[in-house]
Amino acid sequence: MTVRVLGVGAATPSLRLAASEVGAAWGRGGRGQCAVCAPDEDTLTLAWEAATRALLAAGVEAAAVDGLYWGTSRPPFAEGPSFAFLASALGCGSSVTGALHAGSAHAGMEALGAGVDAVAAGTVRIALVIASDAVRPGPGTGFEARCGAGAAAFVVSAQGGGTATIGTRVSRTRPFLDRYRGDGEVDNRDLYDGRLFRDEIFLPVVSDVVATLSPEGVRAWSLPDPDGRLGPTVAKRAGATIVPSADVYTAAGDTGAAAALFGGALALDAEGVVAIVGTGGGRTTGVIVHVETPVAGSTAVAAALEGGRAASYAEVLRARGQLNPVGETIPMGVPPESAMFVRGADEMLGLLGGRCVDCGTISTPPSIHPHCINCGGPKLEPVALARTGVIHTFVVNQTMPAPFVAPLPIAVLDMADGARLMLQTIGDGSDIEIGRSVELVLRKYAHERGVPVYGFKARAKKEVAQ
Repeated sequence: MTVRVLGVGAATPSLRLAASEVGAAWGRGGRGQCAVCAPDEDTLTLAWEAATRALLAAGVEAAAVDGLYWGTSRPPFAEGPSFAFLASALGCGSSVTGALHAGSAHAGMEALGAGVDAVAAGTVRIALVIASDAVRPGPGTGFEARCGAGAAAFVVSAQGGGTATIGTRVSRTRPFLDRYRGDGEVDNRDLYDGRLFRDEIFLPVVSDVVATLSPEGVRAWSLPDPDGRLGPTVAKRAGATIVPSADVYTAAGDTGAAAALFGGALALDAEGVVAIVGTGGGRTTGVIVHVETPVAGSTAVAAALEGGRAASYAEVLRARGQLNPVGETIPMGVPPESAMFVRGADEMLGLLGGRCVDCGTISTPPSIHPHCINCGGPKLEPVALARTGVIHTFVVNQTMPAPFVAPLPIAVLDMADGARLMLQTIGDGSDIEIGRSVELVLRKYAHERGVPVYGFKARAKKEVAQ
């Protein structure tokens, strides 16, 4: 069965760290930059944003997705409902099948293979494949300035009018130890011997996969590049001249499990054969994609690499949780595994309100307002809230107890469907004003008792309402 690509999407986090910032702290130079997650971003929020864009490009509703395949080396729960949280936040149905692939930078390619296989076997009609990562290096390590973050998503199906088809797949497995984290470790370890890794691990196996795919008449390549030099070396050996993955590494650094699919999504913007190659954890896989005309969403992938706010090295260390203040913090009043969170999970992640069957008013959140806030009616039906609106009013808190960081803006929003919400807004409040158009995006509110707590925040749109 032919598997087609219906649409793609990509996302990068909001911070950019210059290599010179890292070099200055450790008495060495540095060139380039990498993308870094802000405190309210992680692999799940990046996955949500890339997937939302891919679904929009493909013209597919999240509820129609019956297979979700997510690859990341850093799921937000070491053991827990990472997959379920992402599925709920996207709006997938409770019957969605799929898998969470983790454990190495190869996880993104594993997710792609699993999604394609499920569609080809006929067990899934529409598969949403997502690869996301946020590589966390140890401070002072030689690869710290290259460790980035990002996400890419593919919508694949045997139905619909996709303009690209999935072709040949090649895999190689060797019991080599490359970058890894040991039990109980949070930071990725650097390579023990860079030359050994290059000459006896990376180049032989990646070159083997590339050589196997080359007879397909490849127009563009997405190639792994863990140190900024190995990617160009492989490209030169293959005679490759169009390597969109190099643009990803330049703008965002090494995005780990997301790197292969991110470069691949960028390459699907023109007719021809595209080769997507990913490696990690002793495995290397290459996939051929035959592009007839630009895939929906591919021309917008480059925009995901743009922007980002320059951050200092100290700010990045705080965002990564590697530089923490000493002193008491204010814990959440309600544990994240409590009844309140269990019963309100669908409201927070699915962004649900309650519409009165008598007068049509939407009450939010329905668990707090079980009766209509307008007429007092007792009958409310769950409804997905609009994701866009305007600011009715707002306040910027200039003093906040740890672990919250001031300034912290909170806005009252008039949503496009008539609902009214009060949410945090992204940023320091300098880009919001009454009447400003906003969109709602998934973010991490806190990390409590080892558990990430997610919800939606408002992000100001570029245009200002007149």
